[in-house]
Amino acid sequence: HKTAQGVQHWGPSGAAVWSSPTADLQRQIMYIATGNNYSDPSTEMSDAVIAVDMKTGKKLWSRQLMPKDVWNSGCVAEKKDNCPPHRGDDYDFGAPPLLRSLSDGRTLLLLAQKSGIIYALDPDHQGRQLWATRLGHGGPLGGVEWGGAANNRYAYFPLSDFDFDNPNVGGGVFALDLLTGKQVLHVPPPKPACAGQYGCSPAQMAPPSLIPGILFAGSLDGHLRAYDTRGGDVLWDFDTAQNFKTTNGVHAHGGSLNGAGPAIVGGMLFVNTGYTNAMAGNVLLAFAIDSSKVVDTNNVCLLYTSDAADDLTRV
Repeated sequence: HKTAQGVQHWGPSGAAVWSSPTADLQRQIMYIATGNNYSDPSTEMSDAVIAVDMKTGKKLWSRQLMPKDVWNSGCVAEKKDNCPPHRGDDYDFGAPPLLRSLSDGRTLLLLAQKSGIIYALDPDHQGRQLWATRLGHGGPLGGVEWGGAANNRYAYFPLSDFDFDNPNVGGGVFALDLLTGKQVLHVPPPKPACAGQYGCSPAQMAPPSLIPGILFAGSLDGHLRAYDTRGGDVLWDFDTAQNFKTTNGVHAHGGSLNGAGPAIVGGMLFVNTGYTNAMAGNVLLAFAIDSSKVVDTNNVCLLYTSDAADDLTRV
């Protein structure tokens, strides 16, 4: 059709891919999560996961979780000439699929959506849905934005649910049982100390990083927190929204944590802080273990569970 200005529209436009594909080395398959359509007509592979043969590139199967989600930024512009007549809700899959093996030998493919819903699919049966759990109400910047983390028993997701009209809502960390999808843990966000500052919000968009017993998750309020995976207690909290003296002498200030999660390697944790359209910043922070707070291991025995990805047990 033509617009009111006489511009010819063509379609379909396909769907965006916001995240990295997930490689299933055992099955030699790549799983690709997709976003919404930007224009009519809608397609069957938007807001979906697509399984692709790693050797040939052939599509093996796809599973659409939300049909007819046609939306673009023209829908929030003053003039909505480019907004589709029957627009969707902008419920992309911005997070990469999570592939986890269960204790009973099965495999789960987890899809976290901006709708606030987490889906568990069976990759051995063309993405058959096993369960779905809602964490929040969702929205264009709501639900799960960039990803979660999982071990062999639980999946952990930070919730965004950012609200343009009310920056004081949103946020929280959730844990789900992989077998059932049942919520086993919810940690509400604290009230931001930066309330009133542009871009400050308790919404948690950044993907988390998981090590045995601890989940690291950032927030738009600039805080990086370490959560005890057994009960959700905050074990460590660092406010990155401050000035820093840098190794290269450039003036640096932290801000909102978004887009990418912490990288943990060799006993160090690395995180970048500051995000456009939130609290801006320009610094990469590196953290090491505080040796003054390490327990004397001569009198402490740590027992590891049989699965190194699960929690630690101290006796």
